[in-house]
Amino acid sequence: MTRDDHPRYRRYPSETRVAMLIEAGLACLARGGITAFTVDNICREAGASRGLIAHHFGSKAGLLAAVYSTMYDRYTAAVTPAAPAPPALHELIEASFAPEVFNPDSLRIWLALWGEIANSAELRAVHRRRYRELLDMFERAIAAEAARNARICEPRTLATLLIALTDGLWLEHGIDRSMLSRERALAAVHELVGTHLGKPGG
Repeated sequence: MTRDDHPRYRRYPSETRVAMLIEAGLACLARGGITAFTVDNICREAGASRGLIAHHFGSKAGLLAAVYSTMYDRYTAAVTPAAPAPPALHELIEASFAPEVFNPDSLRIWLALWGEIANSAELRAVHRRRYRELLDMFERAIAAEAARNARICEPRTLATLLIALTDGLWLEHGIDRSMLSRERALAAVHELVGTHLGKPGG
């Protein structure tokens, strides 16, 4: 192989290269699940050399943990409006089924990530931290809604139920969208909330 036959890689700022590798990892997961999350595939997708994954993330497992955290960041950004007040419960529910969150690519990525939690200590640590943050956000919204409607409930328990129900509805929707539409999924969550807390704000 001559010198000109070697692949040429553009130089990017470190921050840009990190983002590119994460995006490449997401694309690989969306396209082929965890089996497609290989160093070769990711580097090909990002137009990067193999050594950059170790340089920026320590290992492929470190990149996977960063991908997981990025998915949570995007979910949080979608469900948390840019307002000074924390989101109301009905806003969290509606945003949880927004197209940027409730779509086939996101489902494939989440399935791949969830399936790897048991195999990766780094991923497990990120999951525990981010899941606690999500529980806290829903718990605060539920407690506020219960206070407004003069209802008694255990906010942490209901937050756990809501997140589990949302995850399950994502799965059903992803398996066969003709069997579960976004509208029906939303209705199911609002039914559960209404049983415990009454109508939003009333």
